[in-house]
Amino acid sequence: MEFSTRKNITRWILIAASFVIVTMILWNTYTFFQIFKDEERVKMEHWAEAQKMLNNADVDTDIELPLKIIQNATIPIVLTEHNKVLNTKNIDESIEKDSLRIKELIAKLKNQNDPIAIEYTPGKFQYLYYGDSSLLNKLKYYPIALVLIIVLFGALVYNFYRSTKMATQNKLWAGMAKETAHQIGTPLSSLVGWLEIMKLDNLDPATVTEIEKDINRLQTIADRFSKIGSEPILEKRDIIKETQDSYDYLQARFSKQIVFSFKAPKKPIVVSLNPALHSWTIENLVKNAIDAMRGKGKLSVIIEDDGKFVKIKVTDTGKGIPKNQFKSVFEPGFTTKKRGWGLGLSLTKRIVEEYHKGKIKVLHSEVNKGTTMQVSFTKSG
Repeated sequence: MEFSTRKNITRWILIAASFVIVTMILWNTYTFFQIFKDEERVKMEHWAEAQKMLNNADVDTDIELPLKIIQNATIPIVLTEHNKVLNTKNIDESIEKDSLRIKELIAKLKNQNDPIAIEYTPGKFQYLYYGDSSLLNKLKYYPIALVLIIVLFGALVYNFYRSTKMATQNKLWAGMAKETAHQIGTPLSSLVGWLEIMKLDNLDPATVTEIEKDINRLQTIADRFSKIGSEPILEKRDIIKETQDSYDYLQARFSKQIVFSFKAPKKPIVVSLNPALHSWTIENLVKNAIDAMRGKGKLSVIIEDDGKFVKIKVTDTGKGIPKNQFKSVFEPGFTTKKRGWGLGLSLTKRIVEEYHKGKIKVLHSEVNKGTTMQVSFTKSG
């Protein structure tokens, strides 16, 4: 039997055992509740007999025992005759003095327990109304408290299990990313060597320059993957220049059917960022915008200086995002494309918010009209 199969069987056995234990505890609690309720009924019947003895007692009757029996400090009691209250026990004084509230209390006690009729003389009756004692009321709510404790404990265990699983997966993905960066490094070194040979052979300078840009891009990608799982080093950089470098590279490599536009303040804006990871953020946002437009439309990147913050807005004229999916687009695995793992925006959110302490959100979107994504960073001064 495979380890995963054994693990699943063990998990289901534990779940089943837990369910049986909880069921037994709830059943035993219910049984105890009924036993105590029956015992209180017997006590009240004895109380009624003692009351009957006191009603019929004369000077020669020993009333010591009936008096001891009617001493009750826990069960609320109302004794009536001809709808008139004769006596009460363990009832709040304010209720005793209010005729309306005492009637409501009698109705409540009647719902809890059937009243006991006391025929103290033939044809003459008194009625004993009684409620559940404080102990019985506590026992009544014990199963609810128990279930809540079990649910909270189960949620705690599930959260611990989920966190452990996610931590393991994160380590696996980080390891794979670092290994990918390492594997890319070998052919990159060879490409750099071939590029130098091409320069010596006096090939077309424009072609060599473009190839050099692509090699530099591959080196940037390898650098990105090597940083996954590690705390990135932030540097004080001009965010306008860093954004425009990525923008220019992408603009030159996409279809002419995409109309690009870039707008930013003329003076530098300094932000603490990691150049490789920021480039990845811009690339993901631009590629997502182009995918949403299916390779044809208008794409604009606007940088705004908003006092303490700097905002980057990427706007497209694509298919848009429904409002109920504004937050879902950042969840791992969420994608509207037939191909892809749905990791782009999730990774972008992590880069912006965890590594750079910034914010990313869907600023505005209309179905079949377009979307504006906004990234905000705190300026370094």
